[in-house]
Amino acid sequence: METPSPATARLISGDARESKDPDMGPDFSLTSSPLVLCYHAVSESWPSQLAVRPEGLHRQVRALLRLGYRGTRFTDTLTSHAGARVFAVTFDDSYASVFSKAFPMLAQLGVPATVFMPTRAGRDGLRDWEGIRPWSATQWRDELKGASWSQLRELVAAGWEIGSHSRTHPDLTSISDTALRDELEGSRQDCEAELGIRCNSIAYPYGSVDHRVVEAARQAGYCAGAALAVRGGNRQPLCWPRLPVYRGDGPARLWAKRQAFAHAPRLLELNRRRALRT
Repeated sequence: METPSPATARLISGDARESKDPDMGPDFSLTSSPLVLCYHAVSESWPSQLAVRPEGLHRQVRALLRLGYRGTRFTDTLTSHAGARVFAVTFDDSYASVFSKAFPMLAQLGVPATVFMPTRAGRDGLRDWEGIRPWSATQWRDELKGASWSQLRELVAAGWEIGSHSRTHPDLTSISDTALRDELEGSRQDCEAELGIRCNSIAYPYGSVDHRVVEAARQAGYCAGAALAVRGGNRQPLCWPRLPVYRGDGPARLWAKRQAFAHAPRLLELNRRRALRT
């Protein structure tokens, strides 16, 4: 297992929210909080809103770098100095296209990223759950291919973070306590067994999270949790909001969404649901 940095160790121990250490910043709820972007797949042709074009991803990340932002891994953003201009690129679902298309591109830009892996949510090598399953009967079937564990190990070696995305990608708020424990603890154990390093973070499938899920994630040993819009702007390490990015988002629209995200997360969440119905 790798040794976490001192700042990450404080987050793991649960001390981060109270810390006055300059490595941590005074409070995670400050408006100077970092920007965390939520992507899924990368594809030139797949028309799903979840699949950003490679050139779109490149433009968005490059624009942030030009604005003076520094790219970090998800868990590292939560241990950044207060007011630091940092951002994290995250990918839910661990599609193979992230390894083949996003990885070389971000390496060229000098930006590490975080991939959230659903450890047992596949069938015939394809990601398989409600919402994306219909794509398996189309010409874009291959876009559902998931990254292999060997590919994820290569990402780890390159400085990327691999987090959990549950085992089977359910809505965690709608399952029993026993099933919730299995999804959270089991997926963390799967990641650690395959990668040989500690799994610190989780992204909640569909961005669906409530107090029960947060507490279960804490009990399962996670120290960082990625959500989407957070009601009331209540940011905490195990329920950290991310800005969802879709196929049609260019730099200008992304920046406008960033402002909307800061001031009206509920509106952004409604827009997200509308986009996923198309």
